[in-house]
Amino acid sequence: MKYLPALVSLFFLVACKNNHPHPNVSNIPVRLTVERFEQDFFKLDTLNLDASLNKLNRQYPGFTQDFIFNILGTTADSAKKDIPGFIRSYQQMQGDAKEVFKDFVSVESEIKNGLQYLHYYFPQYRLPEKLVTFIGPINSYGNIITPNSLAIGLQMYMGASYPMYLSEQGQQMYPRYISRKFEKAFIPVNCIKNIIDDMYPGNNLGRPLVEQMIEAGKRQYLLDLLLPETADSLKTGYTGEQLKGCYESEKSIWSFFIQNDLLYSTDPNNARDYMNEAPNTPALGEASPGNIGQFVGAQIVKKWMEKNPKTGPDLLMKTPAKQIFEEAKYKPK
Repeated sequence: MKYLPALVSLFFLVACKNNHPHPNVSNIPVRLTVERFEQDFFKLDTLNLDASLNKLNRQYPGFTQDFIFNILGTTADSAKKDIPGFIRSYQQMQGDAKEVFKDFVSVESEIKNGLQYLHYYFPQYRLPEKLVTFIGPINSYGNIITPNSLAIGLQMYMGASYPMYLSEQGQQMYPRYISRKFEKAFIPVNCIKNIIDDMYPGNNLGRPLVEQMIEAGKRQYLLDLLLPETADSLKTGYTGEQLKGCYESEKSIWSFFIQNDLLYSTDPNNARDYMNEAPNTPALGEASPGNIGQFVGAQIVKKWMEKNPKTGPDLLMKTPAKQIFEEAKYKPK
C-alpha cells in the first residue's frame, strides 16, 4: 500500500462549520417528557425487592423489564442477586451522575430541536414521546430506541476524564480515542443517529468500499439536516483538528484511495481500516482520523446533492450508492 507522507502536515487545528441552509421549525410542536429512571432505580429497597420492583414497574411500565433483562442482562432466577450487586457497584456513579446531569435542559432542548427537523423532513415517522435516562453496566448500551421513547445510558456520558473510563479495565474496553467522546455533548447526536438507523437500517455486507463510504456519507448528510446547529466535530466524531485536516487534505485523501485501487475493494480488511473507529488511519499519518471513509463518502454525497438540489432526504437515502458515485463525478481540487 502506498503511503502519502505529505498528508501528515496537512492536519491543522481548526474545526469546520456546517453551512447547510435550514428551515424554520420553531412552530413544530414536539412533546417529549424526560423521565429519570436511574434516580428511582437506585432507590430500590433491596431488602424488599419484589414489592419495590413492582412499584418501579408501575412508574416505568415496559422499560423496567427492558432494563432488568436486556440492559442489566440478568434473568428471573438471578435478578434478586444481580440487582443489589449492581446497585452497590454503581452507587458512586449514580451519585456522580446527579452532579453531571443535574441540568438536563440543554440536552433535552437539542434533542427536541432535532425531532422538530425530523418531523419537518419525515412527517410520517412516529416521534418518541419520552426521553428516559438510566445507568447501566459500563459495557452496555448508551442509546436505545423503545416503542415510544429514546433511552440514554448515562454511564456512557460521564465525561472523558471520568475515573472509571481511565481505569485499566475501562481502557481495555474503551481506549482514549473512544472514551474521549463519552461527553454530554454527544447525547443528542447519538440519539438522532439511532433514529436514522431505525429509519434506514444499514447493510454493507459484501459491498465495495466506495459504496460503504457513500452509505456512511448519506447518514452524515441526513445528520446535518436534522442537527444543523450542532458542531460538525460532534456529528463526525473527529476532533476539530482532524476535521480541518480532512478538508485541507481532501484531494490527497481521494488520490490515496484511487492510487491504491481501494474504491471497488470488497476486502473486509479494507472496510475495517477505513470505515471503523480508530485513533487514526495509519496510512494517512497519525494526525488523520479513523473512519476516514465517512468523510470521503460525505463529500461525494454533497457533490451529488449539488447536482440534484431538489432531491429530498428520503429519496437520497433510497438512491443506490453506486448511482450516486457514478453521477457525482467527484474529483476534489
